[in-house]
Amino acid sequence: MIRSAAALAATLLLATTGLAIAQEKPEATNMRLVGYSDLQGRSAYQPLVHQQFGRWIAYIGHHGGTDEVPQPVNPITGQAEYNGTSLVDVTDPQNPKYLAHIPGEPGNYEAGGAQMVRVCDGKSLPKGDPNAVYLLRPFGNSAQEIWNTTDPSHPKLVTRIVEGLKGTHKNFWECDSGIAYLVTGEPGWRVPRMTQIWDLSDPAHPTKIRDFGLPGQQPNAPGAVPTMLHGMISVPSANRVYFGYGTNDGGIMQIVDREKLLNGPKEPTDDDLRYPEVGRYQMSPLNGAHTAFPMLDVPIAEFAKDKVGKRRNFVVITDEQIKNECQEARQFVWFVDITVENRPVSVATWGVPEASGDFCSRGGRFGTHSSNENMTPIYYKRVMFFAHFNAGLRAVDVRDPYHPKEIASYIPAITERSDKRCATRDDGTEHCAKVIQTNNVEVDDRGYIYIVDRANNGMHILELTGSARDAANFPK
Repeated sequence: MIRSAAALAATLLLATTGLAIAQEKPEATNMRLVGYSDLQGRSAYQPLVHQQFGRWIAYIGHHGGTDEVPQPVNPITGQAEYNGTSLVDVTDPQNPKYLAHIPGEPGNYEAGGAQMVRVCDGKSLPKGDPNAVYLLRPFGNSAQEIWNTTDPSHPKLVTRIVEGLKGTHKNFWECDSGIAYLVTGEPGWRVPRMTQIWDLSDPAHPTKIRDFGLPGQQPNAPGAVPTMLHGMISVPSANRVYFGYGTNDGGIMQIVDREKLLNGPKEPTDDDLRYPEVGRYQMSPLNGAHTAFPMLDVPIAEFAKDKVGKRRNFVVITDEQIKNECQEARQFVWFVDITVENRPVSVATWGVPEASGDFCSRGGRFGTHSSNENMTPIYYKRVMFFAHFNAGLRAVDVRDPYHPKEIASYIPAITERSDKRCATRDDGTEHCAKVIQTNNVEVDDRGYIYIVDRANNGMHILELTGSARDAANFPK
């Protein structure tokens, strides 16, 4: 009875403090912290981990920063630097070593920094230097760049691919072909984000292939403007590119024939823009497609005895929550069956239940943002990882895409660098809190999981434990 009374008192205390206590300590299920980097207190967007010359290097793209807020000082240079790209040696994940920071463009979160990172070895690119490693990144909203990061402690600019832009975001780069799909705001187009396709097989000499977008986005098109692009993932072996459009705004997942896209008619007319499209999934006006992750040729145990459809294709769509403290429609994950590509159908949805952590009251955003994009055999078609803002990281067993099941989670503790997130509540009062805002997630080919934080809480390196490891395919 004494223990029960104490537990009740603790519960009441937690409720009356607005759950401020909840993120002062990490919360973990079937997952443990391996290592940590504070990333110099920079707001982080996209992590990518690349093996180069016997080392594992984490590349982290950052949100922008302005003169209104003092910029973090880079201890390596002793200078205050606008947020750009961090390079961290994670060869020993328990002891990450910060190697370099490449400053980005001045500007607020979405306008500045250098949010996206993609990396290719020169030996993979058809015309690259076989002894080099190359980083593709945006420079704020105004340009796209390639850097030589062969020595990750001393990155060197190779070239500006294109300048004078009005928007950038989640690029994709095929290392075997050199083809890059750049999320770009080309002057004249009716949206701040569309697609430019470039041949970067020789990083020092980029060659533009074409512009691409939804019909109605091109210059001088009549009528309503379709929702803007967020990002894409290309699967050359399947001859497909999967595009995600919209953030909480009439989202579209578009399936495109890669060969027709690259080699078909390239004039930005309605007919030419429609030509490579194979199918599309139209979403609600309340939702969008931040990440469109393909899971192809998935064996379905329930259908193993069926003559048709025992293996199926899916795109896992994750959307981004924007407003703090649940002041808009909830964003989550959709499992879309694309086995018949011109008739996609959603077969399941997934998200963290709010009541499991009283997340709407914690402060900051609650809802999904993104999934991992690495297709390592350890996890591909078995486990996916979703960044869920103040609900941290969630690991989901996706072997049966009709019934996705959470198997592990990790919510980090806030840090001394944690930034406040504020919202005006229904009674007119403003509520501000220092919270975790897990922003993006990636995995490496060793099976480590990397999460980075929007509210300056750094990078956490994690691994699955307990029963959650049984769903993965770790080397024996």
